[in-house]
Amino acid sequence: PTECFLSQPEEKQESAVKAKRRKKRKISDVLQKSAPKPGVPADLQNLLTQHFGENRSVIEIEELKLSDSCFLPANDLSHSFSSYLKEICPKWAKLRRNHKEKKSVVMLVLCSSALRSLELIKSMTAFKGDCKVLKLFAKHIKIKEQMNMLEKGVFHIGVGTPGRVKALVEQDGLCLNSTKYMILDWNWRDQKLRRMMDIPEV
Repeated sequence: PTECFLSQPEEKQESAVKAKRRKKRKISDVLQKSAPKPGVPADLQNLLTQHFGENRSVIEIEELKLSDSCFLPANDLSHSFSSYLKEICPKWAKLRRNHKEKKSVVMLVLCSSALRSLELIKSMTAFKGDCKVLKLFAKHIKIKEQMNMLEKGVFHIGVGTPGRVKALVEQDGLCLNSTKYMILDWNWRDQKLRRMMDIPEV
């Protein structure tokens, strides 16, 4: 009888552990199954309103609103990165030839991590042609190195993270006057299934 009595609670514990494990899997499954949707201008507008809503007056918030003419069509998820860039920027060859300014880029691509930045740089080879691409993230690259590169050479595309781009702009290392396109990597999710906009620091 004592043996039977000892074995029963152990079984219960095992089944409780199994139940817990199943629940954890279900949560990640739900996140994985939530299908990515093409971004719309309202997504960015809502994000700006949420972020600045508490600190700004009604008039200031109105000034933050961007008209729909500022936005290009989002990737409808049928495009590769290169084919999407070709569609939204058909006159890229001309823009690239005319760009002679240092400390600036024509196209700025923002994504959530350094690894994702490298992935996008590799996948835009069909679009970029012979133009120069600059990595604008913190991993293994010091900010002074990036500032020196921007001062000495002419770069057409910058791909990086919001934190490093912000630091470069604040330290006058990157000038946005000649920037014509800003691409947000809106739908991509990291290992924790967070999009760029779900990360509080962004």
